[in-house]
Amino acid sequence: MSKQVIIVGSGNAALCAGIAALQAGAGVLMLEKADQAMAGGNTQYTAGAMRFAYDGAQDLLPLLKDPADPRLKTTDFGGYTKAKFGEDLLAFNGGRPLSVEQERLIENSLPAMQWLGGHGVKFEPIYSRQSFEKDGRHVFWGGLTLAAENEGTGLFEMELAAFERLGGTIRYDSAVTELATKDGRVIGVHVGDEMIAADAVILACGGFEASAKMRADLMGGNWEQAKVRGTPHNTGDGLVMAHALGAERYGLYGNCHATPMDLHMADFGGLNLPHGERKNYRKICYFLGVMLNADGDRFVDEGENFRNYTYAQFGKAVLDQPGHFAWQVFDAKVDDLLYAEYRFHDAHFVQADTLEELCAKMDGVDANGAMDTLQAFNAAVDAGTDFDPTILDGKGTRGLELPKSNWAQILDKPPFKAYPVTGGITFTYGGLKVNDAGAVMHAQGHAIDGLYACGELVGGVFYEGYPGGSGLTSGAVFGQIAGKGAALGH
Repeated sequence: MSKQVIIVGSGNAALCAGIAALQAGAGVLMLEKADQAMAGGNTQYTAGAMRFAYDGAQDLLPLLKDPADPRLKTTDFGGYTKAKFGEDLLAFNGGRPLSVEQERLIENSLPAMQWLGGHGVKFEPIYSRQSFEKDGRHVFWGGLTLAAENEGTGLFEMELAAFERLGGTIRYDSAVTELATKDGRVIGVHVGDEMIAADAVILACGGFEASAKMRADLMGGNWEQAKVRGTPHNTGDGLVMAHALGAERYGLYGNCHATPMDLHMADFGGLNLPHGERKNYRKICYFLGVMLNADGDRFVDEGENFRNYTYAQFGKAVLDQPGHFAWQVFDAKVDDLLYAEYRFHDAHFVQADTLEELCAKMDGVDANGAMDTLQAFNAAVDAGTDFDPTILDGKGTRGLELPKSNWAQILDKPPFKAYPVTGGITFTYGGLKVNDAGAVMHAQGHAIDGLYACGELVGGVFYEGYPGGSGLTSGAVFGQIAGKGAALGH
């Protein structure tokens, strides 16, 4: 008789776990806290981009929805090696070596993508956000190359279709309130007064980013003030239930994935909007301009690196400014390079024909201080180096205490625009320790019998930052591991 597996949650990690468990012969029931319209956790709030190691176009073409796209003939995808993926993760580890979880992520990243491709999940090159046209060719620059067709919503829908094709069942409006145990083994779950038995339970219900109280208790700092980018349902339920059974707390609980967001967005990413539009509250083109705080000062090196490698930290940096906000300032030279989110119908900004007028319009900012900063910035720009957004171009500033290392251009072409931003939290980094079969580890060092975890609940994957697109890949990798482990009873 096949094993019966319950999965708590219905996002990317949960669905990957479900597909893997079904593929391994188990029967699977997925229990989702939200109603059907709000299912999918944070997945539907994402742009669907997935970072993975690949050697060249030959690894990408089998994954594409449209391998006959005429743009492919003039596209330079380059490669993204396992070593480079490791370097990128190490850059955010605060001096820590690669963790076991990070090594597992790197090693399994391409196989996980190929596995998803085999289940009908197809991808598209991210021409609009991860490439620039140079000498008549589309050049990909940041190691982040493919996104699911129709972004995060498409990823969810394709994975759900694969899950249901294999015989999986999903129940909505079914919040799991407690794990059922017997003699130290997890034997099912409680949904209110209903007990549902299972041979194994996989927790795939996200972190605690949507709970202001847990953010305050476990993260401190200014995180209680953060806008929540994603679902309102990731309130730490899985962590609370696992910790009640003695699960080990693992990873960096004080940190998270964050990003600059529109200051005036509603919490939870705009629940009144279609899923595909919710990501438009992000504001991550700061590398093309400058960011100013309430004192009119710059506070980060906006051109430190490609935005894939800085937005998670800069979201926190904005949140830590006076009043928890900043303004992103651009001139007309880069207007056509700004991502579509800056033209979103609900994007907030001010515009002026002079920098003086612009500074006066930036609410909450010391206009004189801002003008002094912008004048000093303009005077410091290296005019002898060409601007090239496809590379780390070295076009920086000279003589400023806080430099801009790349893509520094004099702000001199009107109209000038400024966008107000704050820090938005996407997902938390602290979680549970799992073994190589995805089983949750007890604080005393043994696996908790019958309990598995994946997705944001897995600690040790990210520490002090995050190269963009790694989160969805991590969900797929650890979801596949947990699903197979739960089905086979490892």
